[in-house]
Amino acid sequence: MKRKILLTTLAAATLSATEIQLETLGVESTRLTEVAQNVQTSADVAQALSTSVPSVDMSRRSGIANDIFIRGQKRDNITVEVDGAKIYGACPNRMDPPISHIVANQIDSIEVIEGPYDVESFGTLSGGVKIKTKRPTKKAKGQLNVGIGSFNYKKFGASASGGNDSIRVSASISTESSDQYKDGNGDTIAQQIDNYVATTSLAGTKKDPRLQPEYYNMQAYIKNSAMIKAFITTAKNQELRLSVTANRSDNVLYGNSKMDAIYDDSNIYSLEYNIDSLSESYKNINIQYYHSDVDHPMGTNYRMSSINPGGAVITNHLTTAMNGIKLKNSFESLGYKLLFGLDGSQRIWDGYYLKNGSTSTIANRKSINNTVTDDLALFAKLDKKYGNITLSLGARYDDTTVTNHTYQNNDYSSLGLSIMSSYNFNKENKIFLGVGQASRVPDARELYFSGSMGNLIGTPDLKKTTNSEIDLGYETNNEYVKLKVKAFYSSLKDYIYYNTNNKTTLMGVSVSKNAFENIDATIYGAEMSASYYINDDTTLDMGASYKRGQKDKALRGQTNTNLADIAPLRGVIALNYAYANNSLATLEVQSSAKWTKYDSDNGEQALNAWSILNLKVKHAVNKKFDLTLGVNNIFDENYAVSNTYADLVLLTGGGNVMLMNEPGRYIYTHLDFKF
Repeated sequence: MKRKILLTTLAAATLSATEIQLETLGVESTRLTEVAQNVQTSADVAQALSTSVPSVDMSRRSGIANDIFIRGQKRDNITVEVDGAKIYGACPNRMDPPISHIVANQIDSIEVIEGPYDVESFGTLSGGVKIKTKRPTKKAKGQLNVGIGSFNYKKFGASASGGNDSIRVSASISTESSDQYKDGNGDTIAQQIDNYVATTSLAGTKKDPRLQPEYYNMQAYIKNSAMIKAFITTAKNQELRLSVTANRSDNVLYGNSKMDAIYDDSNIYSLEYNIDSLSESYKNINIQYYHSDVDHPMGTNYRMSSINPGGAVITNHLTTAMNGIKLKNSFESLGYKLLFGLDGSQRIWDGYYLKNGSTSTIANRKSINNTVTDDLALFAKLDKKYGNITLSLGARYDDTTVTNHTYQNNDYSSLGLSIMSSYNFNKENKIFLGVGQASRVPDARELYFSGSMGNLIGTPDLKKTTNSEIDLGYETNNEYVKLKVKAFYSSLKDYIYYNTNNKTTLMGVSVSKNAFENIDATIYGAEMSASYYINDDTTLDMGASYKRGQKDKALRGQTNTNLADIAPLRGVIALNYAYANNSLATLEVQSSAKWTKYDSDNGEQALNAWSILNLKVKHAVNKKFDLTLGVNNIFDENYAVSNTYADLVLLTGGGNVMLMNEPGRYIYTHLDFKF
């Protein structure tokens, strides 16, 4: 009986301070459920995922709005959807990655696709993230969340839901802000920049990245978000679903970048009509239209480079919009489950440079010249169970056109296929196998992006990238232990890669030109997650991942064959003790091996091994009130989790590129009221 209480408690908590609990599925995905509204350290979903899913790593960009890798893959190699709506960031330097446009307190569940197994979504080359937000309820209820933490972190969130048989409505708001965090050495973001500049000759020049005195102690970010949803019953088994999400972020500092985000505004709109049980075999038809847009100017406004002799305020103002429509049909007959549908989308990406607020002073003012990516696809998935064997077949065909006002247009077509199967030896043990192939087309940055000096950094004739992958794993789940082990091998044909040797000279300055190129590469590795039930009150949770990435051959003028962005062996182990009614204490260690396999020819560098210790106690005062106290990085270790691959424009002054250290000791408390 006590063990059931422990498992219930763990389902409402997590290995980490972000309160996300893992529920593993088949070969293709990992599902996170009950994403609690009381996220303590920030609403940053990237941080939550990286501490909860072994295959996910985080790319530290700032105090918030960080990016993710899935098995060493990022950018357009992975997809992000919110309630079926695709969203992209506008910034070519990943200041607003897609995962940053939803906050954790709005989320009900997250599915992490690992591999090329999602036939429903455009461009799922090597993985993806499917986020489902909280649905409106008929029963009236609400929640208030208040959080404070080190570095003057403040958070407030509120949500309410209710309705009747005809209409259900929910609304949520959140606001959070923080001063600049301090790393394990006690340095703020501004001081980290100072320490780096002291090793270079950038001080006092028009490239000086230090913060101006008046902005030296400015906040690291302010982030506000709101969501409203309405589900309307129009007839028996029929429902109209409406959703609007708005995010507003201001003055976000990006320490090891040349610019900061002046603001980052995004909107997600969704209109969906769902019909269940049309007939005995026709189970569901669903049609959805969605629109997402992002407005993102980044600039040197707060940096010394804008006021030093010869300097100027340089702004790159970018916007992107995504429109999509998807039709899905689901059937069940004779033990078969069939899903097939249509998927159409259009992405528009545009950007221009400003110098001291004017476009006329920039010779080539467009950074991305109104590029449009149109895609039309057919997809199907068939599931069938034969005794102890479960089989799933998937297929997707895409026809894609990319158009640009300056350079050549491109047409692409691709066929994706996948086979997934599992065999249950008994109720407790099974093995699973997946084989799949998927492609993704180059985006506007890789094809057409231009620097402020007019140099074409993109490469207009890039080919699509194709991933052929195999996954194999074993899972057991019994009274004493839950274990899942998975290995994968990925062959990447025409992988899009950044080559620092591709340069030209303009006005006596060496600048990048056609920096992206197609290469062939492989990534392989293994992941493990486990829970061991020590007794009725205590459990030990573990997770680990190892990856290795290699180019088939070194790039032109280079000798290094290591693939960038491939983090070393990393793991987490947590001891959980359940007490009282749904209260939980967690002691956790996160660790990483030394980063020894890296692409030094393209900007990466050696990173030291690290380990940190975290402690959290979530105490249920009563059924309606939870109090959480925690400390992350108890021993104030100084470390970095993400490397410096040159496809990000980071600070460099002739030596190593500037690393962003992680926060040092972080103390927080959180109050969660339910009514």
